[in-house]
Amino acid sequence: MAKAKAKAPRPKPTRAVTRRLLGFAGLSFAAVAYVGTDYLRYLSPTWHERLQPLLWAALALAAAARAPFYRHWDAELRAALPFLGSIAFMLGAFLFEAISVRFVSAVMGLQWHRSAAPLPDTGQWLLLALNEKLPESVVDLLRAHIITLHHFLMLFMMLGFSVLFDCIKAPGLGIATRYMFTMAIGRLLRTVTFIGTILPSARPWCAAARYQIPGHPHPWAQKYFVPYASDSDAIRRVIDNDVAYADVQAYPGEYSPDWGQMSFLVDILRPTPGEGPSWYHLLKKASGGCNDLMYSGHMLVAVLTAMAWTEAYGGWISVAIWLLVLHSAQREIRERHHYTVDCIVAIYVGILLWRMTRFIWSARDASRARRLAKLEEVQSRLIHAAKDSDIDEVRDLLKEVELAGHEKQAFSQRAILAFAAATIIFTLSCVVLALTLTSDG
Repeated sequence: MAKAKAKAPRPKPTRAVTRRLLGFAGLSFAAVAYVGTDYLRYLSPTWHERLQPLLWAALALAAAARAPFYRHWDAELRAALPFLGSIAFMLGAFLFEAISVRFVSAVMGLQWHRSAAPLPDTGQWLLLALNEKLPESVVDLLRAHIITLHHFLMLFMMLGFSVLFDCIKAPGLGIATRYMFTMAIGRLLRTVTFIGTILPSARPWCAAARYQIPGHPHPWAQKYFVPYASDSDAIRRVIDNDVAYADVQAYPGEYSPDWGQMSFLVDILRPTPGEGPSWYHLLKKASGGCNDLMYSGHMLVAVLTAMAWTEAYGGWISVAIWLLVLHSAQREIRERHHYTVDCIVAIYVGILLWRMTRFIWSARDASRARRLAKLEEVQSRLIHAAKDSDIDEVRDLLKEVELAGHEKQAFSQRAILAFAAATIIFTLSCVVLALTLTSDG
């Protein structure tokens, strides 16, 4: 009886594959560890103070240690100019948004903020009804501040840095460019939405606690809104004549500081003597605004972060992030930071915008498509070479196919190293700024 052939031993995974698998598991673990460690501030402040600096240091050291061995710095360098352009675009969008937030908060005056009733919000009614039906432990979980704005920003930072460990497709600056460009478009759409119709705040006390704006409405509001707001006959007359007919009331004159070239903002921002001489100082105090700003900017950040994780990384951790997005949305409604409609609109606008900007960066492997196209081009030559047993020709053709998947390196090694060092320093600084400036949510 012939001796059965011994089974060939299964090949062991290479170091590259092992490192890639560890990178994938490590990114999920790092995301969970970051959110969990930060939540310790409510459960155990002492452990939070000990563990959070250690976690930040470990993540920063891991990224810095991996950076010298990263193989795609040339691709990152090619993506640098679009990345810087997206930063400038996003900062411009934020500036326009800040000016508009101050305008819609100031134009009606503090008296309107105190007297304007919040809109009926059936979403919040539903949450209040559920509080009476659900177990207390579930309600406590829904109320818990598990994740806020700076967590979503940090989660995206971690996703971008994971390109160093081959967890997502290079370049990392490519996905960052898409994120910031999409964010800027979303903030511009949000601004033109809430500036078009001024909606009363879900928190009527907000403006009085935050601003020192005049108590009376701006002359624009006195002429076009105030005289007609509570009189149905006056509204009908305005509709019929299509002309405002009320006179501006005799309120104190508007304060007009000298802001030089920015003096055109005086009429928009409505400063007061007690708020300081700088227009920029007013914008810093605008924060998230006090009107209902359709749609939620916090939820837009959360949805874009979840979409980036879903496309670039996937897996169970992306599902967990989407659950955190929903948890954050119901808490925004529960705490009356936004109406339900703001969170709903932010979710579908964020999803649609992310889908529309796939041309900037996509998780699809473009190099694989180039290799397949090259293989199709040389297919007939490869078949002839194989029939002729021309091993050298086969080897050369396969090398052409492999090289087709690589982009040409057009930069010197010194330029790439300098760019790598600058990128690591710049991005780590962005992480520190994001955590510092958004730590209050």
